[in-house]
Amino acid sequence: MISDMITIIQDYWLLLLIGQYPNGPLGGLANTIILSALAIALAFPVSILMALARLSKWRLLRWPVTGLVYVTRGVPLLMLILWTYFLIPLWTGADVPSFAIMLVTLVVYQGAFLSEVVRAGIVALGPGQMDAARALGHSYLGAMRYIILPQALYNMIPSMISTFVATIKDTTLGYVINVPDLTFAASQVNNQLLTQPFQVFLILAVVYYIICWSLTYLANAVERRIAKRRAGVVTRPQQASLAQTKIVTEQP
Repeated sequence: MISDMITIIQDYWLLLLIGQYPNGPLGGLANTIILSALAIALAFPVSILMALARLSKWRLLRWPVTGLVYVTRGVPLLMLILWTYFLIPLWTGADVPSFAIMLVTLVVYQGAFLSEVVRAGIVALGPGQMDAARALGHSYLGAMRYIILPQALYNMIPSMISTFVATIKDTTLGYVINVPDLTFAASQVNNQLLTQPFQVFLILAVVYYIICWSLTYLANAVERRIAKRRAGVVTRPQQASLAQTKIVTEQP
């Protein structure tokens, strides 16, 4: 079986890597990574806007965004893909590429999940940060931009990497609308071979596992680094305070 997998990789590695490019659309692993990177890059500002809207005091802004977040998080991604696939051409009257449809769906879907991470990061800082910023003369948006969000986003870096891992795995569902990603390329290889489906899709699973495991390892490393920095920030003032207390108590 391993020899069959090595033979498949030797014969079809280019198709699995870049699809039919340059004689056709870019696909394979390259398209999967591009789709995932674009989805996270676009979902990130969307998630910040959603989080700020959910924390807003304006009900006309908070309620619709809250409803969108709950619906998006409560509906399977496959259902959202199919809705987008049929609704966007119906609304626009244009033939929208499947790549764009999948990208829009992932941006909305991951934006909803990331917005909860951003909101939790902001709430975890406590109201004292905002009160101190307003006391220093910052506006609400200025305090969010220069004080609150930098701290919250720094704390959520590991969660963002984990979301990127989930996005890479979610791109496999683009196969149902013919997005030329790695899963689509593996299906093409399987249609050509016909007799080795287990080997083909085992190669696919191994590739996804390597990518996701690498990113998960990176997320854990970043989380440990952040934890060490937090520990350093906490322990130094505590050590200084203990030293001062010891000096005061030892004085006659």
